[in-house]
Amino acid sequence: MIITLIGGTGDIGEGLALRWAHDTAHEIRIGSRDPQKGIDSAKKYELELSNRGQKRTVLGGGNHEMTIGADIIVLSVPPYYIVDTIKSITDAISPGSIIISPAVGLKRDDDGNFYSSPPPSSRSVTEYAANASPDGVPLIGAFHTLPAHRLSDLDAPLNFDTLVVGDDAEAKQIVIQISNEINGLRAVDAGALANSAEIEGITPVLINISKSNKDMDELGVEIK
Repeated sequence: MIITLIGGTGDIGEGLALRWAHDTAHEIRIGSRDPQKGIDSAKKYELELSNRGQKRTVLGGGNHEMTIGADIIVLSVPPYYIVDTIKSITDAISPGSIIISPAVGLKRDDDGNFYSSPPPSSRSVTEYAANASPDGVPLIGAFHTLPAHRLSDLDAPLNFDTLVVGDDAEAKQIVIQISNEINGLRAVDAGALANSAEIEGITPVLINISKSNKDMDELGVEIK
């Protein structure tokens, strides 16, 4: 399976790229608005894996180029770039591809507290992205509550769950399957795309708890 991380040079993109490249045999591609930045990040991830005794090829380049032929397209970009990013790669998306959105809209008040801030036209960033996706291409929400720094640290165990939402049952099961292939990560079916607003709202809660408790950094979700 070919997994392309659009915006794979950022925190969440780096973490998912490293984990999938380390734990699975899927082809991993890194996309960026700046093709050279995508290439450089891919080489960086290859070196990280090589230093751990793992020979892996990670491809890098521009978003459009890296999308061609991809089975899974992860939109690891800031929320305010999502619609423009989808538009820029639409004609490169293959029939049968699945888009994943892990983005969460966040704002901070004057006291430094974070809160959920979805786009004005939608209840959640996930639904906002789904409305902009090409017809017939399912969009699944996942990875919203994973701490990015811990995700990108291959020495750190995850032991987290990720809540997966979507309206296409088959696509959702595929995303659950490839998520479960990451060591220490368990994907949990959280129902329809309409549930994404509540799930995205968990992220600022985790950040605020982490800020208020020095011994609780890099929090995630674990369902028991």
